[in-house]
Amino acid sequence: MKQRRRIYYSAAQRSEIWDRWQAGEPMSSIGRRFDREPSSVFSVISPTGGIRPPDRHRAEQALSLFEREEISRGLSTQCSLCSIARRLGRSASTISREVSRNGGSGHYRAARSDQAAWDRARRPKPCKLACRPFLSRTVSSKLRRQWSPEQIAGWLKRSYPGEPQKQVSHETIYRSLFIQARGVLKRNCLST
Repeated sequence: MKQRRRIYYSAAQRSEIWDRWQAGEPMSSIGRRFDREPSSVFSVISPTGGIRPPDRHRAEQALSLFEREEISRGLSTQCSLCSIARRLGRSASTISREVSRNGGSGHYRAARSDQAAWDRARRPKPCKLACRPFLSRTVSSKLRRQWSPEQIAGWLKRSYPGEPQKQVSHETIYRSLFIQARGVLKRNCLST
């Protein structure tokens, strides 16, 4: 079997894919625009259930690259963590955790630490229906009986009170079904 080459899209291309998808353009047409297979477009759209993810941004309380550079400069001049923290207007424990999490005082580098923090902040949450087979089977059977997602979510809440692992919101069910409703044969999260 021939191994396929992995396809990467730039941020601008991903943005255009989402714009076209939200405008109602089919995956085959979007794929042709980039001279790629529709399956490569599916790999961009499917992880979030066909709903455009919000743009990533840093939390206000997170350390900035400038602050990390100040930490690096302070460490290179043998300043104490407390004096670095005072200079930045931060808690000494915040600076201590930052330094120890990123190689210690002898190996701390601002740019590498900033990238690591950005990577750690990503929250890839798998679909609840994909992770819980019981829940997936239950929701699938109710959908086959023509129940609405709201009815299923309400029934699960009443049937399994105090067991959040056996409950799911109607939004999650809609998100799981969204890609299938757009004409893709393969379901994102639900398995029959």
